[in-house]
Amino acid sequence: MTAVALGVAACSPMDGQLSTVAVSITTDQKGTDALEKKGIDVQWLSCTSSFGEGGGAPNSSKSPSVRSVATVDCEGRTKDNREITLTGKVTQELSGACVRGDLTAKVSGKTVLRAKVLGNCADAKPTTRPPGNGGPQPTVTVTTTVTVYPPTCDCRPGK
Repeated sequence: MTAVALGVAACSPMDGQLSTVAVSITTDQKGTDALEKKGIDVQWLSCTSSFGEGGGAPNSSKSPSVRSVATVDCEGRTKDNREITLTGKVTQELSGACVRGDLTAKVSGKTVLRAKVLGNCADAKPTTRPPGNGGPQPTVTVTTTVTVYPPTCDCRPGK
């Protein structure tokens, strides 16, 4: 008996499309950097982002599946155990170098940072696209499982 399984790997977003993973990671890193430049000792910061729930509607000038705005929500702690929040909307993420949007950071409920850009967008390197139509290309993995029957040993109890 042979079983075959196919899998498709996750693809990079196409031009103009935000990735919630990229938005989360870049906001986390660049938000931490911005807070530390303001003299806030960040112990940890963790971000999530999403579409929907007011987090972004499809961009009407592109295909219906392209998202133009992500809601980002970060929480963390300072080294002296004060609560950090970093929230807002992100309209662009550039190769891990920066995020653009409308972001607000608070420490113990007090606003310490309002930013339209976190990071240095001039450092952004263009993302390379695979050849072809310029869009993401799936990767196919084939796994074959072979079950040999009957067993080659006597598996009865007591044998």
